[in-house]
Amino acid sequence: MTQSTTSHNTFRIQGTDGIRREVALSSHPSIKGLTPQQAFLEKGVITDLFMEQYAYAHVQTVLKERRRDTRPVFAVAWDPRDIEGKFNEAVVRGIRKAGADAHVLGIAPTPLVPMYVQYANADGGFMVTASHNPKDQNGIKIFLAHRGMKLLPENDIALTRALLDAPPLVNHPLQGKRIDRHESALDLFLHFSLDPENSWVDDPARFKNITLVVDPACGALTGIAAAVLRRAGFGRVIETNTHMDGHVNVNSGVADLEGHRTITAEEIDSRSGAFRKHKAVVKLFQLGRRHRAEIQNGKRRIAGAVFDADGDRFYRLDYDPFQDHLTVSSGDETAYLQAAYLVGKQPDRYKNAAYIHTVESDLNTGIAAQKLGLKRQLSAVGDKWILYRIAMMIAHTRIQSLPAKQKAPLQKKLNALQADGRFDVAQFETLEREIDRLGGGRADAPLSLAFAVGSEETGHNITLGWMNTQAGGRVPVFCGNGLKSALNTFAATESLLQNKPANRYYSVLAKPFAPGFKATLYAYYVKQAEFHHNSPVWKRVLTLIRKQAKELGFVCKTVRFGEDPDMLYVAMTSADGREAAVFVRNSGTENKIGVNLRGAKPNAKALNEIGEATLRLLMQSLKDSAHPLHTVEQDLLQRMSQAPLAAPKASEDSAQRVLREMGKQGFTRLTLKGFVLTPRGKWYIEG
Repeated sequence: MTQSTTSHNTFRIQGTDGIRREVALSSHPSIKGLTPQQAFLEKGVITDLFMEQYAYAHVQTVLKERRRDTRPVFAVAWDPRDIEGKFNEAVVRGIRKAGADAHVLGIAPTPLVPMYVQYANADGGFMVTASHNPKDQNGIKIFLAHRGMKLLPENDIALTRALLDAPPLVNHPLQGKRIDRHESALDLFLHFSLDPENSWVDDPARFKNITLVVDPACGALTGIAAAVLRRAGFGRVIETNTHMDGHVNVNSGVADLEGHRTITAEEIDSRSGAFRKHKAVVKLFQLGRRHRAEIQNGKRRIAGAVFDADGDRFYRLDYDPFQDHLTVSSGDETAYLQAAYLVGKQPDRYKNAAYIHTVESDLNTGIAAQKLGLKRQLSAVGDKWILYRIAMMIAHTRIQSLPAKQKAPLQKKLNALQADGRFDVAQFETLEREIDRLGGGRADAPLSLAFAVGSEETGHNITLGWMNTQAGGRVPVFCGNGLKSALNTFAATESLLQNKPANRYYSVLAKPFAPGFKATLYAYYVKQAEFHHNSPVWKRVLTLIRKQAKELGFVCKTVRFGEDPDMLYVAMTSADGREAAVFVRNSGTENKIGVNLRGAKPNAKALNEIGEATLRLLMQSLKDSAHPLHTVEQDLLQRMSQAPLAAPKASEDSAQRVLREMGKQGFTRLTLKGFVLTPRGKWYIEG
């Protein structure tokens, strides 16, 4: 995770979504004598005491601005990676020491936290998770009381300042209560998920011929997703990767599916296949081949629902009996299918509604959404920026319901809020309180909201949901929700494709829209702080991209995103008028930097050429020899340069992780003899 800056170059410790790093107990010898803040900043680890201080600092920040007379309440949940509970309980202590009650949801999916915050009218919520990151990492996502939004940069800055100033808490008394809300919260989630208005499942019989393999990545949706999907009407539900032993995301979950459009039979080969240890993938092939004739004649379907450890992401898998492979539907394909369903169901309501996708998406996704009659919007990476745009739309929709004299000044304030670039959730709260005071903007404003789907390629999809609150009200729910996305995607496909013959069904799933080209090249274990707007490395990379693009016939334009000012985004147009883009950004969730290539398929070769040159420049400029995993990487590469390398032993966690991440960097490939170097790997090790 990077230590970030805003457009004002103000320090903040949060990445794309909260904090996320390797963890160590405060008692570990390597951090002896360091404060929790020093351990984080100097050693790059999250300790249990850091978790406690982070929660304490946020609660204190919120309470300083609090306008309620009721007792403060914060919800807290976690995924199962912290089997001893020391980091989870540290967050609970931080809430209580700050003077608030902790409503403990326990092991629960991320979307349940903002839902519960709105349901109980709480002051905020914490999700203890590192999401799709490896099991040796942990972190915290924060949700605010206002519409369950996530922290924006100005809120990150305020929290960073409060954390750095936070006193030692070891002897600080517990002031708030610890209240167990696990069962009632899960009941809320089940009711929300199965409500036809949210699930879109108006006829469960449509799913009776589908055998569904559910992969919760040994995470927060273990047991929950399978139970909901059974009740939703799937003929048979088989759950894999259910061990609640902390091994989240290991040979499971959505992260390993990223970048794959298909998974072939060769990739589950018992000796060298990249997915040979992925139980859900192997199970889908076994079931598909066993029932191949039935699938080909349309009597049965074999599909998979794959999530990440905290349950806010979803990918779909389908066994194609005509190709003997699995089709992988990422956030792009699932979002487009959901959009097509909404437009088909209610064309008048969704005409010109927003289809928001981040820069990571296939550019053709947005182009295809435009052809459906939707308005395409491109946002920075992170579902918080989709939520930000939705919040802007809600405020605008509410203002439009006011009389003209009241409407004009408020619309002016909203426009100013959008233009000032400060990105502070408090601005929305202030504006909506003024709308409330004027008595305008009905509570059901989202019913007329010009919004259809928000999407990240990585599987965070957002569509409107509704929930009854504890106080008897009814509120709209917008959040990344893997289970809702799964239900919506299957409901959409069964509605859109119900009368298609089997061969046509699978061909549409493989290409619901004409796909473009997309690829992401990574460098791990890098000095992320050295890549930012107008830094020396940033300038060298921009010069290289422009030079190569010009030589390859592209016209370039550098685009700056106010939400992510340190992302280098170069929009391109080819000689034949096709859109393309190359953008470089630090990951906000892992220690890596990515070169992202997007465009039309005919431009793939040229984009790959630009991408390879850019990646090599970044590796030469940013690789961090002081990073402990860099040393492991060098050792493995040197050994591979002499002979193929056998897979590390199960006990060698760091070697196994680095080997996976070397594969993601394109340094290695697996053969029957073992792991060997690719041309990029040879270039890198030879210097």
